[in-house]
Amino acid sequence: MTDIRWKSILFLSALSIVSLFLWLMTSFTPALSVFTLGLLIYLACHLYWIHQLHLWLMQPSLPEVPEGNGLWEGVFNAVLKYERNNQAKQTELNVALERFRIVANAIPDGLLILNAANQIEWCTANAEFQLGLDMRTDKNLPIVNLIRNSLFIAYLYNEVYDEPFKLKNDRNSDAMLEISIIPLTNRQKLLISRDVTQLEKIDAMRRDFIANVSHELRTPLTVVGGFIETLMDMEGAVPDNLRSYFGMMQDQTTRMRRLIEDLLTLSQIESNTQIPENNPINMTMLTNMLLNDAQALSNGRHTITAQANPHFDLSGAIDELQSALGNLVSNAIRYTPEGGEINISWHLRDNLGVFSVSDNGIGIDQQHIHRLTERFYRVDKGRSRETGGTGLGLSIVKHILSRHQAKLEITSKPGAGSTFSVVFPNARLLQK
Repeated sequence: MTDIRWKSILFLSALSIVSLFLWLMTSFTPALSVFTLGLLIYLACHLYWIHQLHLWLMQPSLPEVPEGNGLWEGVFNAVLKYERNNQAKQTELNVALERFRIVANAIPDGLLILNAANQIEWCTANAEFQLGLDMRTDKNLPIVNLIRNSLFIAYLYNEVYDEPFKLKNDRNSDAMLEISIIPLTNRQKLLISRDVTQLEKIDAMRRDFIANVSHELRTPLTVVGGFIETLMDMEGAVPDNLRSYFGMMQDQTTRMRRLIEDLLTLSQIESNTQIPENNPINMTMLTNMLLNDAQALSNGRHTITAQANPHFDLSGAIDELQSALGNLVSNAIRYTPEGGEINISWHLRDNLGVFSVSDNGIGIDQQHIHRLTERFYRVDKGRSRETGGTGLGLSIVKHILSRHQAKLEITSKPGAGSTFSVVFPNARLLQK
């Protein structure tokens, strides 16, 4: 650009010198005519090459860049260099994009990008197949127009993506997809669909096996327990030196029956694909009910208090939620030493409904917290058996809360107590 600038200055300087020389040698009129004619030629040349540049920009092509002359030779050389660099970068970008497409389509999971309005921007071939999409016609359409599952729509708009969502495949009623959503920048979302049909079949076989075995064991255990209880109640039927053994058998039979009942309950909840009821639940009344149950279970061994926000209620299945929330309360009583304090509360936090149970009991080490909702997981196996725990309570709670789009938060410190909080989405809150 510096050479172009100097060439323009040299041309105008030469024209000015020639015009000045003519003025001195002849008169002002010839000098002015020569200067004007020179400027017109200069401007005409520039206009011509500007027109050539405009024509090329309308249909840019590397082999057809004008050569130009004079000042414009440098301009077109710069344009040629820029276009070559641009095409080289475009080639690199196309190669990288093709590699990305090959890798993305090689992934067995379906990948789909949604914009801020939940419209489809891009997806892989596996996503098209699994979700029944066609990018030729479905691009830029809202995904809720194509996947009309009401639970999926609620999951999408709820914007709480801590847990994946199970979705029936529209193309195959026997197939099951696991949907995960990852928020990206600019409010975009990455939707990942995974075919978990085989895992679901295996899980269904496991649930059926547990349910069948539990059901078959319930009757003989009931009979054995009944005979043991009858013998212990019959005077003289059990010698005094054997009565302690019969008592142990009765305790273990009771424990096995409780374990089987929990297994059947968990199996029933897991296999229930029906949408839970959305009946209004008076949370003040439910909190007071749980307080009375807790006081009866504690039998005066603990100080139990309760507070409930009277301005907000909840929608859901009362039987399921009462069971889940009651489990948290009973756990607090079981694992809080005599003389401890337990607080039950229902309140709002950031427009979310929160039911929490706090205690100053034995607490839980941090390494155990993320595994508490696993089946049969116990922090202290010996203590769990002493308190009558089966290791299935929190697993049942987790599944009930999942059916209500709620999540369980646990904070605890050994020796300082624990707080179990159930966080309900704003969509389930009912303002009085």
